[in-house]
Amino acid sequence: MNWRRLSGQKIELPVKVAVEQAIVREKKMGHKLKVCIGSDSQVRNGVIEFATVIVFLREKKGGFMFISNSRETSMMGLRERMITEVAKSVEVAYSLCDLLDKHDVALEVHADINTDPHFQSNTALKEAMGYILGMGFVFKAKPDAFASSSCADKVV
Repeated sequence: MNWRRLSGQKIELPVKVAVEQAIVREKKMGHKLKVCIGSDSQVRNGVIEFATVIVFLREKKGGFMFISNSRETSMMGLRERMITEVAKSVEVAYSLCDLLDKHDVALEVHADINTDPHFQSNTALKEAMGYILGMGFVFKAKPDAFASSSCADKVV
């Protein structure tokens, strides 16, 4: 995965190294951090565009994020697309969880799935929740899943 900042600046380092540097820098500045990871997707002209974000929240002091975009040309139904979003988030969370534990940084995985059964994305709620919780992560769905439904949604 290729990562960038919201400004568009490429992150040249491996993401794990960049995340650790960000954590160390923020802690030196006295900030208490929480990391939220989420993904979103859009279908455009037969191509599925995905965005995955790592959101660093500074307690009462705003935040910043790292962004990765990818594309898939294979068509998939809504349920499969939602689970693919969750899989992308879980993959990133899994790669960072030992680092976040080492620095005592809380982690949440956000799914862009509605808890209201009247919405189509709700069809994947149980599978997504089971997947994320089964991996041992804190799970958030809409309306609490801002990393996926707000942050990733803006950069997909």
